[in-house]
Amino acid sequence: MTSIISIEQLSFKYGKDEVLKNVRAEFPKGKLSVILGRNGSGKSTLFKIIAGLEKEYTGKVFIADKERRKIKIGTGSPVRVGFLTQFHQTTFPFKVMDVILTGRASFSRFSPKQPDYDAVEEILHKFNLMHLKDKPYTALSGGERQLVLLCRVLVQKPDILMLDEPTNHLDLHYQVAVLEVIRQLVNEGTTVLCVMHDPNLAFLFGDEFFVMRRNELVPVQSLKTDELKQLLEDTYQVPLLALDNQGTPMFAPQLK
Repeated sequence: MTSIISIEQLSFKYGKDEVLKNVRAEFPKGKLSVILGRNGSGKSTLFKIIAGLEKEYTGKVFIADKERRKIKIGTGSPVRVGFLTQFHQTTFPFKVMDVILTGRASFSRFSPKQPDYDAVEEILHKFNLMHLKDKPYTALSGGERQLVLLCRVLVQKPDILMLDEPTNHLDLHYQVAVLEVIRQLVNEGTTVLCVMHDPNLAFLFGDEFFVMRRNELVPVQSLKTDELKQLLEDTYQVPLLALDNQGTPMFAPQLK
C-alpha cells in the first residue's frame, strides 16, 4: 500500500508542555485514515502540522516525499492539499454560491471566471445541494453549513483532504450525510485524513485507524476486538461493551 503522508519521529511542545512525542505514522494514498482520541490529546496539533499551519516541530513530515516545511503555498507542490478546520463563523449573509466560490480564489486572483462558477455548480449538483445555491449561508442549519464548507474545499480539487472533527455539533442525520460525502470522495480516489471523536462512526466509514494516546499515535489495524476495546478504554477512561455491527466492531459505554 503506497503512503502519501509519512511521519518520522515527530515531536512538538507548547512551551514546556509536550503535546506530541516521537510520533511515527504512514497514511496510505486513496484511503480514509481516521485519528481518534480525547480532547487535548494532540490530534488537532498533529492536523495543523500536516496541514502546514504549524512549523515549530522536530522530526519530519513528508507529503508525497517532500518535507512539509519545504512546501510553500502557491509553488509547485507535488500534491494539492485541502483542509477544513473545526471552527468557522461568519455573520455576513453571503449566498451559498459565493461562499463556495471563495474556494476558487487560488485559481482566479479574486476575479472569478465562468469555469469557477461552473466548478461550484458541478460540486453542488454532485452532492444534491443545488437547492441551497441562492440561500444565505447564515440561514442554513449546522449540517447544511458543514456540507457547504466541505464543497468550498472540494472546488479546489485537492488530492489530499484533511478534516478536523467534520461531524462536530451535527445531529445524527448530518453526521451520516457528511461522512457519506467523504466516503464517496475516497471511493473516487481522494486521500482523506480525518480527526474524529466517535470511534463507532469512524469504524463504520474509515479504512485505516489510529488512536492518539499519551502524546503518541497508535495504529489499531492489527488489533483484535478485545485488544482494541482495552486500548479505547485506556484512552477514553470509560468501561466499554464490545458489539458487532455486521462484522464492524462497535463500542458502547458500560454504565455503573
